[in-house]
Formats: sequence, structure tokens, C-alpha cells
Amino acid sequence: MTIKTCALLLMGLAIISFVSVTSAISGTATYYTVYVPSACYGYEEQGTMIAAAGDTIWNNGGACGQMYKITCTGATNQGVPQPCKDGSVTVKIVDRCPSPGCQGTIDLSQEAFSAIADINAGKIQIDYTQV
Repeated sequence: MTIKTCALLLMGLAIISFVSVTSAISGTATYYTVYVPSACYGYEEQGTMIAAAGDTIWNNGGACGQMYKITCTGATNQGVPQPCKDGSVTVKIVDRCPSPGCQGTIDLSQEAFSAIADINAGKIQIDYTQV
């Protein structure tokens, strides 16, 4: 191999090492309507594009302030067979949705849920990634 070929190969490998491969995780989402107080911020409002983390995401409060991109992927029941809207929503974790009461991986604000799905569905299948 020539020096030029080696240099190009090393440059290509260096570029590839900077590319992050992030794959979405499947889960479910529900919604809630009372945003304060929250486990992360107490009575300090954080807007409406927010969510409460289920046990999978919560991490003993480590999820507070983290941002997640949520995409609706399908229905969880026959009540609304095609609940999804086009696009995704990015939400900030501000609260905890503890089990056994929590019915989803993530509990979205009503505004965030309605941005990606028919609110009448109540619960949807999602893909989510931390951003």
C-alpha cells in the first residue's frame, strides 16, 4: 500500500469514528395534564413540551432535564386503530411516572402527546431517543 492510500484509509477511519450510531428504543406513551409540582423542578414551570419518565428512563432522578425525541409508531388498542400523526416531538423530562400506576415508558404532557397522536388513543406505541 502506498503512503497516500494509507493516509486516505486512516482519514476515513477517523471520520467514521466520529459518527454516532443512535437507534431508537421502542416503548409506550400516555399523557397527563397537571404539570406542577414535578419531581425534578417542584413548582417551577418548564413549559408544555415536557414528560414524566417511567422507571425505564427515570434512573433515580438522573433523567431530570434530559431531552427525548418521541415518535408515534402505532396503536396499543382497537379504540383508535391509526392514532399517529406525522413527525416527532422533543420533550424535557421534568417528572417521574412511578410504577405500578404508570402505564407507559413515558408520560407526555397533553400538548406533546397531541402533537404526535390522536389524544383519544390515550396510549400509543412509540420510538424514543435521547437527544
